Amino acid sequence: MANAYWPYFDPEYESLSLRINPPRASVDNSSCPECTVVKVDSVNKPGILLEVVQVLSDLDLIITKAYISSDGGWFMDVFHVIDQQGKKITDGKTIDYIEKTWPSKQVGVHSVGDHTAIELIGRDRPGLLSEISAVLANLRFNVAAAEVWTHNRRIACVLYVNDDTTCRAVGDQTRLSLMEEQLKNILRGCDDEDSEKVARTSFSMGFTHVDRRLHQMFFADRDYEGGGVTTADQVDHTPSFKPEITVERLEDKGYSVVNVKCRDRAKLMFDIVCTLTDMQYVVFHAAISSDGPHASQEYYIRHMDGCILDTEGEKERVIKCLEAAIRRRVSEGLSLELCAKDRVGLLSEVTRILRENGLSVTRAGVSTVGEQAVNVFYVRDASGNPVDMKTIEALRKEIGHTMLFNVKKVPASRNAYKEPEASIAGWPKTSFFFGNLFERFLA
Repeated sequence: MANAYWPYFDPEYESLSLRINPPRASVDNSSCPECTVVKVDSVNKPGILLEVVQVLSDLDLIITKAYISSDGGWFMDVFHVIDQQGKKITDGKTIDYIEKTWPSKQVGVHSVGDHTAIELIGRDRPGLLSEISAVLANLRFNVAAAEVWTHNRRIACVLYVNDDTTCRAVGDQTRLSLMEEQLKNILRGCDDEDSEKVARTSFSMGFTHVDRRLHQMFFADRDYEGGGVTTADQVDHTPSFKPEITVERLEDKGYSVVNVKCRDRAKLMFDIVCTLTDMQYVVFHAAISSDGPHASQEYYIRHMDGCILDTEGEKERVIKCLEAAIRRRVSEGLSLELCAKDRVGLLSEVTRILRENGLSVTRAGVSTVGEQAVNVFYVRDASGNPVDMKTIEALRKEIGHTMLFNVKKVPASRNAYKEPEASIAGWPKTSFFFGNLFERFLA
């Protein structure tokens, strides 16, 4: 790396500054006719940009523009945001939440009640999610919430489970050890020379930010080095789909400049900032904008030790990691949205039916709202091709009489990346993914 450019901050001064000048957020609906302007001012501290972006992303707000400046000891951000319907943020509870969140110590944390968190990562294959959920059902664990991503023939899952009798987190180490053993056997079940290396399970009764954990799990698994074909590659073969990422040196200012141009989608800024943060880079300035279906994002960064990127190897690694982060969340093709009364084994039943009909799950979200389980599955056939509508009709006949069932074709546009909302009469009005936890807290 090149020479370091890093101002000295006395730890006692930083603590004093935070006490004297706590973070402030303001929501302005009068300055811009098309969007809501969110301004955040704070004493600068490591990770604060990610905290801010996490809050906005978890509220399912779309960032159309952003200007970041955090040189020296002060952090100043301006975000132009709209809701999923393209309108300003007018809900009083949401505005109040934004303006009072940043002094909290629990920013960016997802808690789903009294549950045990399970993290899994390994080699993906058709039917794997069905096998995982069958193990949990057989051991009498209820899946209250989950999110599943696949990328470069890898699968990463975060699942929140509880005991089906007590509805409490599971503390019995014998049961947990049995579950861990069976899940590891499933993850090792694919004949792959690297399966032992990448198959991992872990348990926790703490809290986590699910999207960030999925990024961290894939990053630790080095999925950015994989040469596998992604869903995005199968859906769109045009060169314009591949993110254009460059890294340049701004020697006189002491920054490395990362430029990203790609299709716009929800949570794009979060995915990029999350990855830069986990790679130990600090964003000092940034400019974010979207023009129709396209996004342009520019970041002025340094490593945490104050150095800029100096070698071609460092630049290439940043490019690969950011491209992987952008692709992990992309889901195009067909989404199946299901709603039914929650019960132990429901996820196992649904994923078994998908597997028996030759469908492979590329991304999934499981949520529980009251007594209702609300799930969404992005699916393709076992070869990675689009699903035949005859298969969908067969599915509808098989499960449509026991649960509400909706099918959506996800187009290649910004709307393709909205977290899907229930759209059938009688469904709870909620996002299917973990961002809706904040909506429930606001209710």
